[in-house]
Amino acid sequence: MHGPRVERLHLSGPAGTLEALIETPERMNAAAFGVICHPHPLYGGTLDNKVVYIVARAFQELGAPTIRFNFRGIGASQGAFAEGIGETDDTLAVIGYGRERWPGAALWLAGFSFGGAVAIRAAASSAPARLVTVAPAISRVDLTDTAMPRCPWLIVQGGADDLVNAAEIARWSESLEHRPELVVLPGVGHFFHGKLNELRDAIVSFISHF
Repeated sequence: MHGPRVERLHLSGPAGTLEALIETPERMNAAAFGVICHPHPLYGGTLDNKVVYIVARAFQELGAPTIRFNFRGIGASQGAFAEGIGETDDTLAVIGYGRERWPGAALWLAGFSFGGAVAIRAAASSAPARLVTVAPAISRVDLTDTAMPRCPWLIVQGGADDLVNAAEIARWSESLEHRPELVVLPGVGHFFHGKLNELRDAIVSFISHF
């Protein structure tokens, strides 16, 4: 079985062009496409982050083409860091491109760490069919006035995460009106070292339920 077809391109974003990577699985199911947001730009986060890669692979395993992209100011993307606010706008621009490219396809929106919080913000106005947030850094990005998602939503969290506190994530998710499904992997740190297959399996299992 061959890997996905890889396409590197530059998309139009609100602060200039955005570097993007589209991967189309060999057995594509055009019913959905995925957009995945990467970790904090100021701490080495890029579209090549291994957790972001694994989330994309999970979506592709289910037939969905995916878009990974660099936020403004990272790699070949133009602009400068904008506290999660501008990055939300970047995400919405990428989603807009995906909707033009695959008309009628459902959006599967995802993000890791800082990108997880950005995905939550972007979900408020993009109405994804599914949302997957991996260790979302809810204390790093202002979600105060953000309408919380009402779609099926998965949070995957490492139980031993030293950057995003698992207990805090559990309390926060339980406080939401539309409670996400929370999967905690015991003993797992922020970057899911040695547990990327378990992360992928949790995502595939969640999406496959619908």
